[in-house]
Amino acid sequence: MEKLQILSFNVNGIRAISQKGFGDFLKKQEPDILCLQEIKISDAKRVQTEFDFASYEEYWNSAERPGYSGTAILVKQGIRVKALPKLDWDNEGRVQVIDIGKYYLANIYFPNANHELSRLSFKMKFNDQLLKYFKKLNTKKSLIVCGDYNVAHEEIDLARPKDNIGSPGFTVEERSWMTKFLKSGFKDTFRELHSEKIQYSWWSYRSGARPRNIGWRIDYFCVSERILKKVDKAFILDNVMGSDHCPVGIEILI
Repeated sequence: MEKLQILSFNVNGIRAISQKGFGDFLKKQEPDILCLQEIKISDAKRVQTEFDFASYEEYWNSAERPGYSGTAILVKQGIRVKALPKLDWDNEGRVQVIDIGKYYLANIYFPNANHELSRLSFKMKFNDQLLKYFKKLNTKKSLIVCGDYNVAHEEIDLARPKDNIGSPGFTVEERSWMTKFLKSGFKDTFRELHSEKIQYSWWSYRSGARPRNIGWRIDYFCVSERILKKVDKAFILDNVMGSDHCPVGIEILI
């Protein structure tokens, strides 16, 4: 039986990471599909001439606001996919969904609640709209939902939980929504396959957090519960540099 390796990576600027070994990472890892968040580039036509991802088909979803947010998906040539229409309520380029045959693959850059929680209400509205959309898709075909969720779900998912209660990404509202999402028929692949493993996917640029591994696990691959058994591996590539995040991934049978 064939399987796909799918990676998700918040690159914190596609131009910036392209100067930090991103091309070498792509050649070495050779994922079948790579989902990117926070590409921070707005002119998709210029992107396609500025970057040459040899052997990959490119799907871009830029924000209306220049240099902000945005997502992209790179798919190895030869893998047949179909992009679903862009959502009319997503003007920040946060949502991409492609049909990869047996499954839908969603690439999501969830909003950050921001300091002083100034965007928490926006995030909760976004999350609820997204969950409604996922439930509709899930009736047609199983879903793989990857990306930067901007939430640490449980205390095991960040280095200093007690110090961060109520902080952006660890509020009651965000964590409760994640619980609701998982109870609605989805599974966190990393936690299902590694119930007690402590590993992070994001580190603050401040105070040397990454060398000291004071991090958060806020990047996820969640799948429809009925296809969890198809997930062969779930992993975090925390040795990959270039962003404040690192790639996370799964290998899934198709």
